[in-house]
Amino acid sequence: MNKKIGFILALVLVSLMMVGSVNAGLFDFLGGDNSNQTANDESTFIVGFDAEFPPYGYKDDSGNYTGFDLDLAKEVCERNNWTFVAQPIDWDAKDAELDSGSIDCIWNGFTIDGRENEYLWSNPYFDNKQIFVVKSDSGVSSIADLKGKTVETQKDSSALAALQGDNKTIADTFAALTEVADYNTAFMDLESGACDAVAMDIGVAEYDIKNKNSTDFKILDEYITTEKYGIGFKKGNDALKDTVQKTLDEMFKDGTVEKIAQKYGISEDALIQP
Repeated sequence: MNKKIGFILALVLVSLMMVGSVNAGLFDFLGGDNSNQTANDESTFIVGFDAEFPPYGYKDDSGNYTGFDLDLAKEVCERNNWTFVAQPIDWDAKDAELDSGSIDCIWNGFTIDGRENEYLWSNPYFDNKQIFVVKSDSGVSSIADLKGKTVETQKDSSALAALQGDNKTIADTFAALTEVADYNTAFMDLESGACDAVAMDIGVAEYDIKNKNSTDFKILDEYITTEKYGIGFKKGNDALKDTVQKTLDEMFKDGTVEKIAQKYGISEDALIQP
C-alpha cells in the first residue's frame, strides 16, 4: 500500500474513533446511558408515584422520597425479600409507564372510583374525600359561595374527574375550573389570589396546611365526593397483585398499616381493613 494513502487512512480511522467517543460522551450526558438504571426483574418492585403528593408520596427535606404509600410498599418489599424502588413519574404519563413495564404498579393515593376497568386493582385500603381549600379570610364558607369563582385542581386528578363527571353541576357554577401541574402550584396561586379555591384530596390538603404551619387556609366542611384508594397494576399481572395483596393484608392484621398511618398523621378511620 502507498505509505501516503496508508497514513491518510490511519488519520481517518483515528478521527472516526474520536467522533465515536465524543458522541458516546454526549449520549451519556443527555441521559442516554441506562446502565445505572435498576433492572425491573422478579426481585425488584418498582413503584410509580407522584413526587409532589404528600403525605402519600413526596421528597422530604433531606431529598429522600418518602410518604405513607411508599412506606407501605417498602414494608411489602422487605417481607418478600424484594428490592424496593420508588420511581417518580409524570402523572399524565402513568399509563405509558405502567404499560411499558418501567414500573410495576401505581401506588400513590390512587383512586379506584371511575377507573375500575382501566387497571388490575388491589382491594381498596383507604377511604378518601375530595374537598375545597380556600383562604381563611376569603368569606367563602360553603360550596355555594364558590359560584363565579376561579377554582384550580391538578391535571388528571380525582378532584378534576369528580368535577367533570358526577359533580359537574358544581363546576358549572364556577367562573373557571383550571388545571395545573401540581398542588404546590395551586397553593401558590391561592395565596397570591390567582385563584379562589383548590379542589383536592383531604389528606393532601391537611398535610400541606399543617406543613405550612399556616392559618391562612381552611378546608370547607362540605366535600365534593368520597372515593377509595387502591394499588393499580397492569392487567394480567395477577401473580404480583396477589402477592402484594396477601402481604398488605398481613400488615393490616399485625398493626403495621396503622402504625405507618400514625407516622404521617393519617386518621385510622380512613383505613379500610381487609
